[in-house]
Amino acid sequence: MAKRKPEDPPAGLAPWMATFSDLMNLLLCFFVLLFSMSSISEEKYNQFVASMSSAFSILDGGATAIGDGILISNGVSQLNELDEYINSTGKNADSETDSDQFEQFDAAGDAKEELFQMVQDVLEEENLKQNEEMAERISEVVNEANLGEQIEVNFTSEYITLSLKGAFLFDSGKAAIKEEALPALERVGAILERYAGGVIEIEGHTDNVPMHNAQFANNNELSSARALSVFDYLVDNTSLDPALIKHSGRGEYVPVADNGTDAGRAKNRRVEIRIYNPPV
Repeated sequence: MAKRKPEDPPAGLAPWMATFSDLMNLLLCFFVLLFSMSSISEEKYNQFVASMSSAFSILDGGATAIGDGILISNGVSQLNELDEYINSTGKNADSETDSDQFEQFDAAGDAKEELFQMVQDVLEEENLKQNEEMAERISEVVNEANLGEQIEVNFTSEYITLSLKGAFLFDSGKAAIKEEALPALERVGAILERYAGGVIEIEGHTDNVPMHNAQFANNNELSSARALSVFDYLVDNTSLDPALIKHSGRGEYVPVADNGTDAGRAKNRRVEIRIYNPPV
């Protein structure tokens, strides 16, 4: 008996299905993100549920899912409701006006944008917490080595910054690292080997006092050469991957203090080493 020839698949999907497919993927990513983290912000989750409910009239039970400890069971039933909603939307698509369809697309787009923003907020909050803890550990190492006066540790949600004073590393107008600063750079290299799991960025900075000598024509060249000197030291004296280390000179254009005072200019003459969050 001859086998039945399979029917050809449909040429394409209705345009509205692409939007809802994207939304389903984002929902899946969001729930996976929630379960993968040690703590979940109930307030932010409830805000997301409220926005989804107003846009699609679903997920009504989600607002209490975290508190009741039944997030998974509620989520399954809610996804079933979403499936029914999508199917009913497809059945009624031919009878709806273009205006109604555009309103649905706009609602789905707004929900997607809000979901993106909420995921970003959760990730940023978690990164900020982790970087704060790491910055505290690095500060302890710096203080134990009596380098607190020469190295300042700061952090954001994206990276941790080690700011080294220019006068401590270099003589005025020069880019060669001082002999007495080498032990401190050795300690910095050990910190980077231990805590850096991603990109490391080295930036040289100067004050706004014009300079010119036999080696460097201006502050841009000087700051670039100083960043390169620190880069060369780390490459030659640590096991760090040079492909993950960037270096650049920013000259006088990113001050952290007032260049109108001696103290301010001294703060602006610096080398910053940024430890970026490793890729996930």
